[in-house]
Amino acid sequence: MYLNRKNEVIINTNLRFDQILQSPTVAMADKVGRLKAQGVPIIGLQTGDPDFKTHPRIVESALNALSGGKTHYSQSQGSLAVRCAISQKHRDRDQIEFDPEREVILTHGGIHAFYVGLQAILNPGDEFIIPDPSWATHANMVRLLGGIPIRIDALPENEFLPTIDAWLSVITTKTKGIIINYPSNPTGVYPQKNYLEELIAICREHDLWVVSDEVYENLYFAERPVSVGSIADAKDRVLLVNSLSKTHAMTGWRVGYLCAPEQVVSNALKAGQLSITCVAPFIQEAALTAITDSEVNDYAEEMRKAYARRRQLVLDMIDQNPKNGIKVTAPMGAFYYFLDMRALGLSSIEMSERLLTEAFVGVTAGSAFGKNGEGFVRMTIAASDVEIEQGFAKICEWAGRL
Repeated sequence: MYLNRKNEVIINTNLRFDQILQSPTVAMADKVGRLKAQGVPIIGLQTGDPDFKTHPRIVESALNALSGGKTHYSQSQGSLAVRCAISQKHRDRDQIEFDPEREVILTHGGIHAFYVGLQAILNPGDEFIIPDPSWATHANMVRLLGGIPIRIDALPENEFLPTIDAWLSVITTKTKGIIINYPSNPTGVYPQKNYLEELIAICREHDLWVVSDEVYENLYFAERPVSVGSIADAKDRVLLVNSLSKTHAMTGWRVGYLCAPEQVVSNALKAGQLSITCVAPFIQEAALTAITDSEVNDYAEEMRKAYARRRQLVLDMIDQNPKNGIKVTAPMGAFYYFLDMRALGLSSIEMSERLLTEAFVGVTAGSAFGKNGEGFVRMTIAASDVEIEQGFAKICEWAGRL
């Protein structure tokens, strides 16, 4: 802290944070929480947090581990049992072989997996290509670590997928990698295998890393998404980021993982040791149950079917009320609708604020996900059927009045 020539107090802090906003989704959730605490009848459709309870078997595993004394430090990379379970899962699901001893690390949620993975490969000034719109954390984390996010258009006219030419057009000698998230937050889209094959061919030609955020891998409404690591000759350049938050309704447990080449995991392990030391051992026991227990995984499938029903509920309401200025691209996965409300002529921020204060519905401004999200709002279907029906009806009524 010091005084400048104008005798103003200057706080000497990290200037990178001047380029970064608070998480818009978290900020809106905090605002909704404050209003609810004041007794305002808000319908919260702003947050990607499943309304389902964590399966009792997962909870029981954690309680047993706590009672059994698993309350101390554990392996910083995560227990070998959990890493083996993760490896087996991807072997069975995606036909990808990850060495559990050298290519898997347990992390404190998917965000932490993304953080330590980027730390492992990013040098200051490196460029990472990121679709726009996409989850704000992807670009913000690159900035936080001294990198440069390069945004490319992912427009609704192309099903929210960047064209292959768009990827190619921004590659420079500074490009270190690409960041993808399929199924996508906020749009719910994911590409076919041939698109990923073309992407991998580009990355191989230009020697680029692929950071693939696959936290919504099990939330899909069409054919199952293809993991980019399963593409031929892709695994040696892919950092696969995942978590148990969405699939198993475990957002508050904060447990995720990173699968990547050995040297990347070796670097990520150092970043993990210097940031969290280790994931709590009782949470690791819960994670092991979530991944391996058949009853738990049947429950996850039931949740997926519930999201599919809620997705259709919104589509039916759109069909019944077509003249309200709202357009939708039906999501293929995840649990969001990215509502196109550009016809109203308002900014995304103004729409989200007015929906909160005039319609008493919480949504996230689309501009939080990039410039191409302007004029959109994101609405979750990770809420009860009643909340979705009532909340979306209020959104349609509000839009119709305008």
